[in-house]
Order: sequence, then structure tokens, then C-alpha cells
Amino acid sequence: MSKVKIATVWLDGCSGCHMSFLDMDERLLAVADRIELVYSPLVDAKEFPDNVDLTLIEGAVSSEDDLHKLQHVRARTRLLMALGDCAVTSNVPGMRNYFSRDQLLRRAYVENASCNQGIPTELVPRLLPKSLPLHAHVKVDLFVPGCPPHADLVFAAVSALLEGRQPALQSLVRFGWDDEKSDEQTRDD
Repeated sequence: MSKVKIATVWLDGCSGCHMSFLDMDERLLAVADRIELVYSPLVDAKEFPDNVDLTLIEGAVSSEDDLHKLQHVRARTRLLMALGDCAVTSNVPGMRNYFSRDQLLRRAYVENASCNQGIPTELVPRLLPKSLPLHAHVKVDLFVPGCPPHADLVFAAVSALLEGRQPALQSLVRFGWDDEKSDEQTRDD
């Protein structure tokens, strides 16, 4: 049986989603037998390969580099998973959307700099006008929310896809306050 080619990509985010992937702990061994990790910030691959079966992408699309990488990956991937709230909604990177690029750059590189004040023109990726979620730019096949998503959720999604099933994540995803847990917490205090 051939192994499923999996890649992971990190755009504008904090790497917390990759940490959740690693937090699958011993379950990584069960997954590892069935996959070939062909590209990731966790390995030394330099070029994104062709014919990837599944790519997990964390982070929002905030720069021209992010956009080009996302489009490159989408063109070479059969299934694309938006992993975490930054990829799903633009979350924290999207907080910059209330300011112009010029305001952001001036604040970061001039107002808050104690030396070498000036907006860089080289080596820093050009910001897009807005930081947006993946689906604003490409087709996304699966959305896995969370900041970061719990390792159980990541494992359930990846396992189902490896088995050729559409993941049923509804019972594992919670939004807002959990009344049962808040009642237990109140009783324990």
C-alpha cells in the first residue's frame, strides 16, 4: 500500500497549529505508518513537491509571499485543510485590517524602532492590503477551527482523511462558554 503524501505549511501565524499537530503524541506513530511527510517547517524539504495528497496550512494570507506560496501549494495539492483560526478566519493577523499598510509599517519600523528607523524596501515581504483567510484566495476542502485546534481535533481530521472519509468534526468543535464546565468550576471554587 502506498503512503499518503502529506505536507504542512505555515503562513502568517504563530506555529501553534503545528504544535497541536505534534501534540498528537503517540498517535503520531499510528499516522506516521500511513503517511510520507513530504514538506513542512518540521522537516528539511526546500521545494514544495507535485502531487501532494493533503496539505495542512496554518496562518492567514498577509503578504505577497504568503499568497504566492498558497497558490503554489493549492496547484500541487489534492486536498487542502485550513488548520486553525488564522487560516479559517484570519483571526489575529486580521486585526491589522483596520489600518493601512503604510500605518502598520510606519508604526513597526519607525515609531517603535529605537535604531535603524525606516521602512525596509528589501528582504521583508510586501504586505497585502488586508490579511485574509485561505478561502478568500483558493479553494479549501476542510476547515479545522481553533486557536490552536486541539490535538484530538487535528487527529480526527487527519485520520478520517487518511481513511478516505469526510471528517465529522462537529462534536469535537466548541465555540464560546461551556455551561457544564463553568458550573463544575463554580462548584470547585
